Amino acid sequence: MNKISTPAMTPTSPRESFEPAPLAGQESLAGDVKKAIIWRSGSQIAAQIVSWSSTLIVMRLLSPADYGLFAMSLVMLSFLTFLNGYGFASALIQERDLDQFRIRQAFGLLLSANVLIAAVQWFSAPAVAAYYGQPVVADMLRVQTLIYISTPFIAIPEVLMGRRLDFRSQAVVNLTSAVTGAVISLAMAWADFGVWTLVYAPIVMFWVRAIGLTVLARSLVWPSFDFRGCGNIFRFGLAILLTQLFWLVQTQSDIFVIGRKLTPHEVGVYSQAVFLATIFYSRFVPPLNEVAFPAYSRLQDDLPALRWSFLRSARLIMLIAAPLYVGMAVSAKPLVATLFGPTWSELPPLIEFMALAMPFMTLQILFAPALNAIGKPGVPVRTAIAGAVIFAASFIGAAQFGIIAVAAIWCVAAPLLLLATILLSRPALGIGLGDMWEPLALPVGSSIAMGAIVWTADRWVIAARLDALPLVHLGLLVAIGIAAYTAVIHTTDRKALGQIWALIRRKPEAVRA
Repeated sequence: MNKISTPAMTPTSPRESFEPAPLAGQESLAGDVKKAIIWRSGSQIAAQIVSWSSTLIVMRLLSPADYGLFAMSLVMLSFLTFLNGYGFASALIQERDLDQFRIRQAFGLLLSANVLIAAVQWFSAPAVAAYYGQPVVADMLRVQTLIYISTPFIAIPEVLMGRRLDFRSQAVVNLTSAVTGAVISLAMAWADFGVWTLVYAPIVMFWVRAIGLTVLARSLVWPSFDFRGCGNIFRFGLAILLTQLFWLVQTQSDIFVIGRKLTPHEVGVYSQAVFLATIFYSRFVPPLNEVAFPAYSRLQDDLPALRWSFLRSARLIMLIAAPLYVGMAVSAKPLVATLFGPTWSELPPLIEFMALAMPFMTLQILFAPALNAIGKPGVPVRTAIAGAVIFAASFIGAAQFGIIAVAAIWCVAAPLLLLATILLSRPALGIGLGDMWEPLALPVGSSIAMGAIVWTADRWVIAARLDALPLVHLGLLVAIGIAAYTAVIHTTDRKALGQIWALIRRKPEAVRA
């Protein structure tokens, strides 16, 4: 593959300047990426505000046991979802000459895969329920098969829109879906439907998305089951599928292990701790990766430019993510008391451990879009295998010592996975540990300093006086954290403070990479 010559102003080494230095001829790409990020991140924020608002209310109406039962059903749902063929649809983004027949082939693949896995889940549901000793799980799993049938009508239009960086239409549909799901959740929880609230609301959301995306993308085609000539789709899709398989082993092995050892109440507490601790990296970073993949694909012939863009993006994301995670760890008690109420008083010790592991997880998932874009999907497969081995072994060992140990082991497993990812990706991207540390030293150091200030103030001054007023307690800790982080950043690197503000406001200079 011939490389495009790189202008002199473009950094040719990951150790060089992180100041904006756009390549010649990439202004249109920068504009497209800027619009894509604004629509994708803006709609994501709006949808999450709606979703979280309803979730906080629903959590006060349902019991931890309801969330425990739902988490048990989610293990099988998640494992079979990796077979839904989404990776085959994603391969269409890389197709240089995409025609209607190729789209019909992908649609046929998706329909075949999802009908098959829906049947597998339907007939396997009783065995899964017997494993957990919870008969209701079988009924839940059978109803949840409706989610698979909606997948082909979501994946194809999403990929076609992503190929042309059209995230505006997706934003409208996703927000509509979030509002619909929130209304259904609140109504069912208020009507005392219990765990079925958590089953039916996602199904409604999936089908709202399926109908809306298909209509706006005008992507409804007659499926083709003639798969000749789509070897590239199979190869790329298989790599994505394997990555998802091992990713699911990594992310679902904890519930699989503790679901049989602990009560539904304890499983529910743990699952909601994971939900809160992983909010940023699981809800906000993946949408940025959706924009990054097609954007990196346009730079696949110019590795220095892609490498520079990756490191700059990682720095900007961590300037916001690192202080959020550290702040969550040092303010877990008033945070839980404010958001969830006294029913969830067992959450803070779990969140304190998990939140400190999340910066490593956030950095780790940034690698996959860049590697896929340069045609190296095998590397994410190997990193996913490493993650599956590291996390599964860690959870199996920690489960013997109780739920706190399972939460604490995240702080060991997450750094090990990031290290493995950097080492495995270095031959393809040319980015090593030293290259990563240079752009990340500021956000990491500043966040640690901020956390120490907040923890000290809370331990010696605030907690004893405001423990009975969680909202005031949390607000004061947040104010101290923001002031401390701003002061440290301002003292260390004034330009970085402007970049953080620009990224929050989604200004062009912050999304140029």
